[in-house]
Amino acid sequence: MRYVTIILLSLILFACNKKEEKEGTKKAEAPKEKIVVEFGFKLNDFKVVHDTVQSGDSFGKILSEQGFDAAKVHEINEKVKDSFDVRNIRIGKPFTLLQNKTAPNDLKVFIYQPDKMSYYVVDLRDSIPLVYKKERPVVIKRRAIAAAIDGSVSSTLSRAGVSPSLAPELSKIYAWSIDFFKIKKGDKFAVIVNEKYLEGGEYLGVENVEASYFEYKGKKIYAFPFKQDENSKRVDYFDEEGKVLKNMFLKAPLKFVNITSRFAKSRFHPVQLRWKAHNGTDYAAATGTPIMTTASGTVVQTGYTGGNGNFVKVKHNGTYSTQYLHMSKILVRQGQHVQQGQVIGKVGSTGLATGPHVCYRFWKNGVQVDPLRQKLPNSEPMNPKYKARFITEMTPLKKELDSVSLAKFGE
Repeated sequence: MRYVTIILLSLILFACNKKEEKEGTKKAEAPKEKIVVEFGFKLNDFKVVHDTVQSGDSFGKILSEQGFDAAKVHEINEKVKDSFDVRNIRIGKPFTLLQNKTAPNDLKVFIYQPDKMSYYVVDLRDSIPLVYKKERPVVIKRRAIAAAIDGSVSSTLSRAGVSPSLAPELSKIYAWSIDFFKIKKGDKFAVIVNEKYLEGGEYLGVENVEASYFEYKGKKIYAFPFKQDENSKRVDYFDEEGKVLKNMFLKAPLKFVNITSRFAKSRFHPVQLRWKAHNGTDYAAATGTPIMTTASGTVVQTGYTGGNGNFVKVKHNGTYSTQYLHMSKILVRQGQHVQQGQVIGKVGSTGLATGPHVCYRFWKNGVQVDPLRQKLPNSEPMNPKYKARFITEMTPLKKELDSVSLAKFGE
């Protein structure tokens, strides 16, 4: 009898375990629905349609395809026009339709994204549409990187996982101290950047540069942004000793191009086919490339000659003048004041030229000289009363740059 009781108990326990296993399997087979929230809406409550604006699309057409008649489309347009100019909908931009889950083409909400940072919402669930614009949350992440140049600066940055858009930013910072035409494979740099991401993780690019260095001609050139007047918006860049990087002149009138002919007392002219002095520096670039004035000044001459083609001459002060030749287009007029870096024309091949380039000429005290051999004056130095604050802010940044450089290059 005792053995029968034991067998019965075992059977009961086995049955209970089987039941628990079965119930556990059922629970595993029916996980809870994942809640998806975007644009401030619980998307689980709607039928969601993602699309992009096509050629011929308009806000009215999209509404009519969702079952709104012409009168209703006009009514909605009138009610939303003060908050959302529907004429600004552009081809290729994404939009989202939130529809009734159970009724086809029953549009509840229209969402339009003019850019990655913002979106418009037209909420049609009430008789009076609710319209508003929202900015998407942005997260700023800080990081320090070091890399050796291999190819262009932008391609090197891209391989390091940084947006290539940082390259022109670095070229602006170092425009007065580094000739980017002479950057060589193996030259090194380090940079501390703040980068922008959407809350969901999408990369948006570089927000700003906190500090950097470039190893150029065997020397590290540091750059630290600093506001001398904390209430001012003006930011200048200084090296680790507080010396301003900005010179009176840019290194060149173009960005990221090649020098094809240097200043020379004697050069064989490719068009005239004879030896003669070349009193300028030639920079090759595609036709239409912007030409910048290398320093602020006044345009003293514009025009055309058979040799120079379309040209602009700028007087910077009583000592220095510059001239820019062979333009395809002149964008300034005589007597106009221009700022350093301002675009004054476009690259061309007018005059005696075998291909598109700008010939850059430089005068010092009325004599044409080689600008690449000149020791050019700096801009206004740092006010001594700000030096202590600068050193305090700069020191930890320099230590961080040196640390990331040591980790990368063992220096």
